[in-house]
Amino acid sequence: MKRFVVILVSMLLLIFAAFFFYRYYFVFGRGAKAGELNFFVQKGYVWKTYEGRLIQTGFKPQNLGGVQSNEFQFSVTDERIAQKLMSSSGKFLELHYKEYLGALPWRGYSTFIVDSIISITDPATGKRVAF
Repeated sequence: MKRFVVILVSMLLLIFAAFFFYRYYFVFGRGAKAGELNFFVQKGYVWKTYEGRLIQTGFKPQNLGGVQSNEFQFSVTDERIAQKLMSSSGKFLELHYKEYLGALPWRGYSTFIVDSIISITDPATGKRVAF
Protein backbone atom coordinates (compact mmCIF):
# COMPACT_ATOMS: atom_id res chain seq x y z
CA MET A 1 0.00 0.00 0.00
CA LYS A 2 2.86 2.38 0.88
CA ARG A 3 4.49 1.83 -2.53
CA PHE A 4 1.19 2.63 -4.28
CA VAL A 5 0.89 5.94 -2.38
CA VAL A 6 4.48 6.91 -3.27
CA ILE A 7 3.88 6.13 -6.96
CA LEU A 8 0.57 8.02 -6.93
CA VAL A 9 2.08 11.11 -5.27
CA SER A 10 5.05 11.00 -7.65
CA MET A 11 2.73 10.82 -10.67
CA LEU A 12 0.63 13.72 -9.38
CA LEU A 13 3.75 15.85 -8.79
CA LEU A 14 5.03 15.02 -12.27
CA ILE A 15 1.68 15.97 -13.84
CA PHE A 16 1.60 19.22 -11.86
CA ALA A 17 5.19 20.07 -12.90
CA ALA A 18 4.38 19.36 -16.57
CA PHE A 19 1.26 21.55 -16.39
CA PHE A 20 3.16 24.36 -14.66
CA PHE A 21 5.94 24.26 -17.28
CA TYR A 22 3.43 24.22 -20.15
CA ARG A 23 1.35 27.06 -18.72
CA TYR A 24 4.14 29.43 -17.64
CA TYR A 25 7.38 28.52 -19.45
CA PHE A 26 6.36 27.03 -22.82
CA VAL A 27 6.72 29.64 -25.57
CA PHE A 28 3.34 29.58 -27.30
CA GLY A 29 4.24 32.10 -30.00
CA ARG A 30 6.94 34.43 -31.27
CA GLY A 31 6.52 37.53 -33.37
CA ALA A 32 7.20 41.18 -34.00
CA LYS A 33 5.04 44.24 -33.43
CA ALA A 34 5.61 47.81 -34.60
CA GLY A 35 4.17 51.07 -33.33
CA GLU A 36 4.72 54.17 -31.26
CA LEU A 37 5.82 53.62 -27.67
CA ASN A 38 3.09 55.23 -25.57
CA PHE A 39 4.55 54.56 -22.15
CA PHE A 40 7.09 52.39 -20.40
CA VAL A 41 7.22 52.08 -16.60
CA GLN A 42 8.66 50.02 -13.79
CA LYS A 43 6.00 49.13 -11.25
CA GLY A 44 4.94 46.57 -8.67
CA TYR A 45 4.64 46.05 -4.93
CA VAL A 46 6.86 43.02 -4.40
CA TRP A 47 8.41 42.41 -7.81
CA LYS A 48 9.27 45.55 -9.78
CA THR A 49 8.53 44.67 -13.40
CA TYR A 50 8.83 46.71 -16.59
CA GLU A 51 5.54 47.25 -18.41
CA GLY A 52 4.91 49.09 -21.67
CA ARG A 53 2.30 49.90 -24.27
CA LEU A 54 2.81 50.21 -28.00
CA ILE A 55 0.17 52.08 -30.06
CA GLN A 56 -0.08 50.50 -33.50
CA THR A 57 -1.15 52.38 -36.59
CA GLY A 58 -4.67 51.81 -37.86
CA PHE A 59 -7.93 51.12 -36.14
CA LYS A 60 -9.95 48.00 -35.41
CA PRO A 61 -13.64 47.88 -34.54
CA GLN A 62 -14.25 46.33 -31.13
CA ASN A 63 -17.90 45.89 -31.98
CA LEU A 64 -19.95 46.69 -35.06
CA GLY A 65 -19.82 50.43 -35.68
CA GLY A 66 -17.17 51.12 -33.02
CA VAL A 67 -13.58 52.22 -33.48
CA GLN A 68 -10.68 51.40 -31.17
CA SER A 69 -6.93 51.85 -31.62
CA ASN A 70 -4.66 48.81 -31.59
CA GLU A 71 -2.60 48.57 -28.43
CA PHE A 72 0.09 46.05 -27.64
CA GLN A 73 0.73 45.73 -23.91
CA PHE A 74 3.94 43.97 -22.99
CA SER A 75 6.45 43.24 -20.25
CA VAL A 76 10.26 43.25 -20.33
CA THR A 77 12.51 41.04 -18.21
CA ASP A 78 15.92 42.13 -19.56
CA GLU A 79 17.33 45.20 -17.76
CA ARG A 80 19.40 46.24 -20.81
CA ILE A 81 16.34 46.31 -23.10
CA ALA A 82 14.32 48.11 -20.41
CA GLN A 83 16.87 50.93 -20.18
CA LYS A 84 16.76 51.42 -23.97
CA LEU A 85 12.96 51.54 -23.93
CA MET A 86 12.93 54.03 -21.02
CA SER A 87 14.51 56.63 -23.29
CA SER A 88 12.40 55.79 -26.36
CA SER A 89 8.96 57.11 -25.42
CA GLY A 90 7.21 58.64 -28.43
CA LYS A 91 9.46 56.91 -30.94
CA PHE A 92 8.43 54.32 -33.53
CA LEU A 93 9.64 50.88 -32.47
CA GLU A 94 9.79 47.39 -33.89
CA LEU A 95 9.89 44.85 -31.07
CA HIS A 96 10.37 41.08 -31.03
CA TYR A 97 8.38 39.20 -28.39
CA LYS A 98 7.58 35.78 -26.95
CA GLU A 99 4.04 34.87 -25.98
CA TYR A 100 3.36 32.62 -23.00
CA LEU A 101 0.04 31.10 -21.92
CA GLY A 102 0.20 32.60 -18.42
CA ALA A 103 1.81 35.53 -16.61
CA LEU A 104 4.11 35.13 -13.62
CA PRO A 105 4.35 37.97 -11.07
CA TRP A 106 8.16 38.20 -11.29
CA ARG A 107 8.07 38.23 -15.10
CA GLY A 108 5.40 40.93 -15.52
CA TYR A 109 1.68 41.49 -15.87
CA SER A 110 1.50 40.56 -19.55
CA THR A 111 1.80 37.23 -21.33
CA PHE A 112 3.81 39.04 -24.04
CA ILE A 113 7.50 39.38 -23.10
CA VAL A 114 9.67 41.59 -25.31
CA ASP A 115 13.09 39.97 -25.71
CA SER A 116 14.73 42.26 -28.28
CA ILE A 117 14.44 45.58 -30.10
CA ILE A 118 14.52 45.29 -33.89
CA SER A 119 14.64 49.02 -34.65
CA ILE A 120 13.94 52.46 -33.21
CA THR A 121 12.93 55.33 -35.52
CA ASP A 122 12.49 58.97 -34.58
CA PRO A 123 9.15 60.02 -36.17
CA ALA A 124 10.23 63.70 -36.34
CA THR A 125 13.23 63.03 -38.56
CA GLY A 126 12.37 59.60 -39.98
CA LYS A 127 15.88 58.39 -39.18
CA ARG A 128 16.71 55.22 -37.30
CA VAL A 129 18.17 55.79 -33.85
CA ALA A 130 21.32 53.90 -32.93
CA PHE A 131 20.83 51.66 -29.93
